[in-house]
Formats: sequence, structure tokens, C-alpha cells
Amino acid sequence: MENAPGTVRPGGRTARVRAAVLDAAGDALAEHGFAQLDLAEVAQRAGVGKTTVYRRWGSATALVADLLADMAEQSEPRSDHGTLVEDLRANAHLVRRTLADPRQSRLFRAVIAAASCDDAAAAALHRFYAVRIEEWAPCVELAVGRGELPDGTDAREVVRAVSAPLYYRFLASGDPLDEAAADRAAEAAVAAGKAGVFVRA
Repeated sequence: MENAPGTVRPGGRTARVRAAVLDAAGDALAEHGFAQLDLAEVAQRAGVGKTTVYRRWGSATALVADLLADMAEQSEPRSDHGTLVEDLRANAHLVRRTLADPRQSRLFRAVIAAASCDDAAAAALHRFYAVRIEEWAPCVELAVGRGELPDGTDAREVVRAVSAPLYYRFLASGDPLDEAAADRAAEAAVAAGKAGVFVRA
């Protein structure tokens, strides 16, 4: 689900060029949105040649797809606190921090807006969230093994249930995205899980 602001990517010159271009693309998206994402402007921001950007990415959609892939790779790994509620609280607070971050919030709004009208952008966004859900699903599977949740619980549905109310606040209601909201989201998902709501039919 979420990219930790300020992450440093390792690698040589090729990796540095990619990092610079993706950082520039993220800034441009946050400032102007997907509709005005221009590869030439991104190249200028990144301090690289236009031909490099056009040759490697070719389109704004391909650049957004790579940006989302990079964000998924660079996101904070799941934590292991030994209890489901603490693990899911950590997940909820990571989501909250990302959506409340000034730059990241604008970037996510731009990408979600792009996904609503561009199939390729939507596919890239879906892949991003699939990676993040797979990262956090094991904490639920471990909880099932410890007896905290019923056998047959769908781990991915539990993880989705944590972030869903936070995204609702972010995109729809405008209610505060505070730490209390993150705690409630995690605790509600745990309570529903214990009640068997997420057991596969």
C-alpha cells in the first residue's frame, strides 16, 4: 500500500538515473496531476536527457507504472510484533502516515485519478496494492497459526479491511486521518476477523 518518504535506492549509474527520473515524476504528479505529466519536463527536473526518458519509458503511463513498482519495492516492510492487533496497527499507521504526508497524499490522489480514466494506470495501481497486500498478509497467517483467528481466514481480506476506512477518509469523507482513526481501523479488522467475518466460504 505505501511508500516510505525519503527512501534511498542502491545501485550504479542506471539505478541513479532511474531514481532521479522517478523522483522527478513523483514531484510532477504531486504538483500537476497525471493529465499534465510531461516526459520532457520530467527529464529536465531529473537533470537527464529527454532521449533517455523517452527511450526507457516512452509514455506517461509507463512512467507512472514504473513509479508505482518502485514505490512498492521501497515501502517499509511489514513488522512482526507477535500479536495481530499490534501488527495491524503498524500497518494502519503506515497507511495513515503515507496518506497524511503532504507530497505523498498529492501523488496518490494523482495516481488514483489517472487510474479512474486510464486502463494501464489502473493496472499499475492494482499491481502496487497487490504487492503491498502480499507483504502484509503473512502477519495474518501467523495469527491464524497462533490461534488468534479462525482457520480459513482470508489474510488478504483482513489486510484490505485495515486500509479501506483510511482511504475512505482520504478520498471521500474528508474526516481526520489521525492516529485514533488508524487504531480503530486495525482494531475493527481484528474484531471482525475473530468473529469469522473473513473466513472463506
